[in-house]
Amino acid sequence: MTPATRRRAAWATAAAVGLGLTFVAAKNLRPSWGAPADLPLPRGPAALTPPSGAALAADAKELERLLADPEGPSEIWLGEATYHGDFLIKRPLKLRGTGKSVLDGSGNGTVLSIEADDVSVENLTLRDSGRRHTQEDAAVKATGKRVVIRDVRTEDTLFGIQLAICHGCLVERVHVAGTAGEELRGDGIKVWESHDSIVRSSFVERARDVVVWYSRRVTLEDLVVKGSRYGAHFMYAHDSTSENCRFVDNEVGIFVMYSTRVHAAGNVLAGAKGAAGMGLGFKESESVTLEKNWVVANTTGIYLDHTPRSPNQEVRFEGNVLALNDVALRTHGSNRGIRFAGNDMHGNGSVGEVDGGGDMLTLSFSDNYWSDYAGYDLNRDGRGDVPYEVKRLSGELTDARPVLRFFRGTVAMGFVDAIAEAVPTFSQRKLLVDAAPALRRRQR
Repeated sequence: MTPATRRRAAWATAAAVGLGLTFVAAKNLRPSWGAPADLPLPRGPAALTPPSGAALAADAKELERLLADPEGPSEIWLGEATYHGDFLIKRPLKLRGTGKSVLDGSGNGTVLSIEADDVSVENLTLRDSGRRHTQEDAAVKATGKRVVIRDVRTEDTLFGIQLAICHGCLVERVHVAGTAGEELRGDGIKVWESHDSIVRSSFVERARDVVVWYSRRVTLEDLVVKGSRYGAHFMYAHDSTSENCRFVDNEVGIFVMYSTRVHAAGNVLAGAKGAAGMGLGFKESESVTLEKNWVVANTTGIYLDHTPRSPNQEVRFEGNVLALNDVALRTHGSNRGIRFAGNDMHGNGSVGEVDGGGDMLTLSFSDNYWSDYAGYDLNRDGRGDVPYEVKRLSGELTDARPVLRFFRGTVAMGFVDAIAEAVPTFSQRKLLVDAAPALRRRQR
């Protein structure tokens, strides 16, 4: 064996060992950190048999007739068939499939439109909507009250499920398969002017956004969104909630705009990469509470833009994990009335950055765990006896010379910050301070 061959073999062995150790570490990450488990994905339509004597639509024409008849049956079943066309429901009823029932649209509009209260659509597949963004062609578009869409799958539709002025409505166990590769995608689930509605135990993939706009008291629960743009976009969505959701490999996890009293708890926001990637973002929102969320491996973990609008409307981050992000916390503009308490800041490339200069000294930090804290605890109360402080010489340089931002995240900038740590006189400006940092990570 030649020396060159031996070197290649040694490198290959080292790479294999490194990959093996990485796999073991990744496999053990969840139990050691206590990370939330994956959520079960909806199975979609299940095999069901219509009850004896049920009204069964044999084909598309009969289905149209049954739906249009004001004295028609209150429950309509679809057989194991494909029903071609676009359909309209204008009276209270239940539309149910057998598991292999398909509504196949014309390709020119919305497949199923609902314009009535107390409608239930269950256990079927909808596909092939139009492609008009001006009309927001969708698989299902519902207007009314107490509409239920359950155990439904959408395929090859511009928009997936739309609730438009649909109050007290429910979307449950729905799978929206977006149109990957198209230049202009529609929203997977859109909740617009639909108060007191719920999206639960559903899966959206390869869509544009899940949006909650101009709607109060909306709940997103056990929702999984992957490979999309916004995992959840709240705008003028006061008193809304996102609980136990998984927003993974999207451009943005959750973004909240102009909303009050939004609550996010138990969510996982991971893999938002790219220049604009962020786990959680806020613009001019207030009285927001975020607790026990996992914000992991994003370009920016949390982004704050003029939030809260009033310092008296406090924004609280409590018990969250911010780990392995390029930048854990980024702020823009004036941000007063923000409190970080009991969070776990672990292994982030940079703890904080401020767009346009300035610092984070107006933000309140207490009892947070910082993986790079080098202090001590002589009185053994579980908190550091000296404050945790962040000083970033690289940030000072990029503020003074914006062209240097090109080198952000490089070894050179890391070396600059290392020098500032070793020789503190080089960096005069504090970025943030936690006066009583936690010494140990909390059990999750």
